[in-house]
Amino acid sequence: MLMAREETVCVIIAAKNAEKTIGKAVGSALAQPEVAEVVVVDDGSDDRTMAAAAAANDASGRLDILGFVQNRGPSAARNRAIAVSRAPLIAILDADDIFFPGRFRQMLACPDWDFIADNIAFMAETEPLRQPAQFAPRPRRLDLKAFVEGNISRRGAPRGELGFLKPLMRRAFLDAYGLRYREEMRLGEDYELYVRALANGARYTVIESCGYGALVRENSLSGRHRTEDLAALHAAERSILAAGGVSPEALGVMRRHCRQIGDRHALRHFLDSRRERGIGAALAYAFGNPATLPAIAGGILRDKAETAYRRLRPQPPVPAGPRYLLPASPAEPA
Repeated sequence: MLMAREETVCVIIAAKNAEKTIGKAVGSALAQPEVAEVVVVDDGSDDRTMAAAAAANDASGRLDILGFVQNRGPSAARNRAIAVSRAPLIAILDADDIFFPGRFRQMLACPDWDFIADNIAFMAETEPLRQPAQFAPRPRRLDLKAFVEGNISRRGAPRGELGFLKPLMRRAFLDAYGLRYREEMRLGEDYELYVRALANGARYTVIESCGYGALVRENSLSGRHRTEDLAALHAAERSILAAGGVSPEALGVMRRHCRQIGDRHALRHFLDSRRERGIGAALAYAFGNPATLPAIAGGILRDKAETAYRRLRPQPPVPAGPRYLLPASPAEPA
């Protein structure tokens, strides 16, 4: 039985060539009793993504499948789903991820929030699907400074940026501040939306309970960012800083994150130029933009040092079982 109308959820799934995984994603969303709508937007796939999504329908009338003829990116797909849906709470589910049973029950037990996110279990695609460990919720409030700081990458540490969080969002808050995904962005679009929400005073709660499972693929392209995608993220963050309104407490860490993205873009641009047009063109770019030289030189040296280190010292085997985004302690027995 669905909960009261004001507590129902719309799950949005943007999908591109997700024929192999979309069925599990849709099924896990429809299995949540709080879900009133599941909106799948096929973003210009050239496989059977739409058919695979339809095959997961449970005949409850809650599944809506839309499609773009041409690929427009996840931001445009999500905005389209928001526009056609009506439920007051919005959840994002990637097409190769799943919800674990009871996810929204745990989240909706917490009061007073505009955004609420739970823990994420990162699971290797080669391992069998398992229920996550049981963690106590331990809700805490996340402010803009802490959120941005949690997205600053650290060399040698596993990817664990807080921008990976998949919060449940109140439509009323998004509408009140005109918040939607920036459709020119294909990298960091979640991070950028959450930053704008927090800058507008969103109450963002995080719980340690785990209800979201993210599939980690070998040789994933997700970490190989395109130059233009890094440029769009850098431009968006600079736009937020230029608009003002960022609290003094968060301003310094936002500038630091923005510099880090700018450095990544400069290095990526240099490497692309070298690959596509030769070392002469790459050096012309670097010396024509002298401010980028430290980022380029430092990035190349770090990459070479890490490659040499991996050759000299083989990496230890990865422990079996999921890795969790948020450090958490096991829940106490009932």
